[in-house]
Amino acid sequence: MEVWFLDASGAHRREPDDVVELFAHEEGFWWVDVPVWDEDADALLTGLGCHPMVIEGCRQRNYVPTVHGYDDHVFVTTQSPFLGRAGHVHLLELDQIVGHHYLVTVHGPINPEVPLDVALLETAGVLARIEGERFHPSSPAELSYAITSAVARRQSGLIRQVAEKLPGLEQQVMTSQMRDPEALLETMFLIRHELITTRTMAAQCHDIWVRMAGIHRIADDRDSTWARDLADQFDRVRSLADGESHFLFGVIELYQTKVHTKMTVAMERLAVIAAVTLPVTAIASVYGMNMIVSQHTHYIELVVVLVAMLAISLLLLRWARRQGWW
Repeated sequence: MEVWFLDASGAHRREPDDVVELFAHEEGFWWVDVPVWDEDADALLTGLGCHPMVIEGCRQRNYVPTVHGYDDHVFVTTQSPFLGRAGHVHLLELDQIVGHHYLVTVHGPINPEVPLDVALLETAGVLARIEGERFHPSSPAELSYAITSAVARRQSGLIRQVAEKLPGLEQQVMTSQMRDPEALLETMFLIRHELITTRTMAAQCHDIWVRMAGIHRIADDRDSTWARDLADQFDRVRSLADGESHFLFGVIELYQTKVHTKMTVAMERLAVIAAVTLPVTAIASVYGMNMIVSQHTHYIELVVVLVAMLAISLLLLRWARRQGWW
């Protein structure tokens, strides 16, 4: 657990026990960051007077973003995407408790496969800006706005990563001879999974921050403006995802069209082969019947039958050519 006191001069590291002085400072506010939930974090939130549902929400995983408003604090959850192995998209949860004089950020639970510094990217980035004197938040709501904007940027960054793959994928589909369709199909649907997952997160975060602007009981007009701006940022990410999804679906349709065309051509060629060999098979079957018995080979008759077979096959090939089957 990391604790800072923020005032006009910057961020000052404090101990968790110092938060008991919460209301003794009018010139600043507290920021508590909880990378991993533990008993100390539970006790701290209880001491701050957080609602039991808020503490339970911080303790367990929330699979969809959520927001709850109370008399003196608001609980909001957002999610960031992180690409793991084999196309898996990890959902990095960030819980925020925004009060009059404090902001609590809780990360996780975090998948063991995800490095801790990756999960702390947004809060670490904002802290670096504060310590570098590039950002001077005057309230917990403004600090929350900066952190959540970083969440929107991470979502947007993943959309751009996917967008960089699409032109190469389109070229691969256009030039592919369908020799290894399984690998190409898997690549397309992994990219589709990444887009849909990020789009879903952005859409849900947008709805949450629209709601946040309406129930932000501890906020003034400026804080509500920040909430509406965050909703607009997430809506922009959703729009980007929709645009790239349309592009990807066009590539998938091109792939499906090529596959269907190849199958149609193959069926036409098989039909030609069947049509050409059918009369040959029929004549050979008649001469193979036991009712026709010969003591020796009739060469003239054999030549006539073979010529007839060849002539019929050629006529069928010519007819299939006129039909455009080959």
